[in-house]
Amino acid sequence: MHGGGVDSDKHNGADSASLREKVKLRRGEKWRILKNIITVSVAFMVQFTAFQGTANLQSSINAKDGLGTVSLSVVYAALVISCIFLPTLVIRKLTVKWTLCVSMLCYAPYIASQFYPRFYTLLPAGVLLGLGAAPMWASKATYLTQLGQVYAKLTDQSVEAIIVRFFGFFFLAWQTAELWGNLISSLVLSSGAHGAAAVVDELGNGTAHHDDSNLDSCGANFCVVETSNNANLQRPPDSEIFEISAIYLSCIIAAVVIIAVFLDPLSRYGERRRGSISATEISGMQLLSATFKQLKKANQQLLIPITVFIGMEQAFIGADFTQAYVSCALGIHQIGYVMICFGVVNAICSIIFGSAMKYIGRVVIIILGSIVHGACIIYLLYWRPHPDHQIVFYILSGLWGIGDAVWQTQINGLYGALFRRNKEAAFSNYRLWESVGFVVAYAYSTNLCARMKLYLLFGVLVCGMVGYTIVEIRQLKKEKHLKKLEEIPKQQQTEADRKVIEEDDEKDELEEDIVVTHL
Repeated sequence: MHGGGVDSDKHNGADSASLREKVKLRRGEKWRILKNIITVSVAFMVQFTAFQGTANLQSSINAKDGLGTVSLSVVYAALVISCIFLPTLVIRKLTVKWTLCVSMLCYAPYIASQFYPRFYTLLPAGVLLGLGAAPMWASKATYLTQLGQVYAKLTDQSVEAIIVRFFGFFFLAWQTAELWGNLISSLVLSSGAHGAAAVVDELGNGTAHHDDSNLDSCGANFCVVETSNNANLQRPPDSEIFEISAIYLSCIIAAVVIIAVFLDPLSRYGERRRGSISATEISGMQLLSATFKQLKKANQQLLIPITVFIGMEQAFIGADFTQAYVSCALGIHQIGYVMICFGVVNAICSIIFGSAMKYIGRVVIIILGSIVHGACIIYLLYWRPHPDHQIVFYILSGLWGIGDAVWQTQINGLYGALFRRNKEAAFSNYRLWESVGFVVAYAYSTNLCARMKLYLLFGVLVCGMVGYTIVEIRQLKKEKHLKKLEEIPKQQQTEADRKVIEEDDEKDELEEDIVVTHL
């Protein structure tokens, strides 16, 4: 799959300028770039329609022995390992485009295992999915960032604003997957015997049907161990689960086909230039050390708690909120509808926050996110879920979506902005710590009661915000310092000053390497 450019590089490797392939592009190329952004986004949307839909049901449909949540925690544990070793390695071997194809296929076995859910089918499939996920996310991030830089150059706009806009659009499409996936599962489940029986029952007996003693154990008081007698938590019939899984499986295949057929390879936009890790041949061990070297940076360390929180809050809404609040009080067939609200709000807010950043800056948006999530957590601690207050389920799910959109767009963007030079290492750290959050949350999911989980979430949120605040203060200081240095004339700059400017993490050579031809 490599073009001739690679070989010619090897011959004059001694001369570093030759490694800096110039990327020549016409002004009209911007439409083609937008087509590629849309292709990636649509493929991920179709792909995650299947995965999100399956994941949201796991804690409820495969509840026996905690199989569902265990399989999800295996997925994220494999993702952690894969974040460390695989992304750059695989991307270099296969290039960004084919990495996307191969790693998307890794999702298929997990969904196929829903036809026969056992520990020995779901767990190996979960491991495979986790291993494939990291290269997939890393190649997506590299692709979007690089296209963003090229597009910014073509249209003379600020790189950061374009990258955030591309990521915003991508996450919009990606989050609507939550909608489609849940819509599919809820429609299949409600049309089947499972949903219908419950409805007839309620019509028959008025509201006497709700067994209030069962409702006492919902919400913050919910403990997975004690809920065997709640009718709302029974597994739906196999035929329905098979139907859902068949639909999801075809989604995965469709996503792979979309990428293979419609996506331009990144080599068109200078995949193997110096400055991107992919240009330099490094081994897995060196990459491992790049990921850990990234960890030596103070800013990266300070961002760990908030990144872990991002994983934990997504795991909470996907496994704990769905089980302890929605399934427990309303029934499994309602999960999809409540989660659609989360997905829709999440998607809309992604767009809003992506664009709003230009006007109000990320600090305001991130403070908003932390207030929204903090308030939700406190409310969930005191609220007793009841089927008569359905609207509250939707409001909470929507508010949670607002908070999640803040983290997804802003913290992702923050990583991209702080560590522009080492994007691969930075994004693989982001995924790494986010996955740690998922693993931790899914791992204690079956052992702790909901109340304890909420306390933990709140604690991590507070630590995360403290770390984030320190990062912003450091950034302000650094920017002032750099401004001062750059005002000193070149001749008077000391060696140390030059080094500070040279090593600035936010610089990246791609901007200088794009040549726009006026045709």
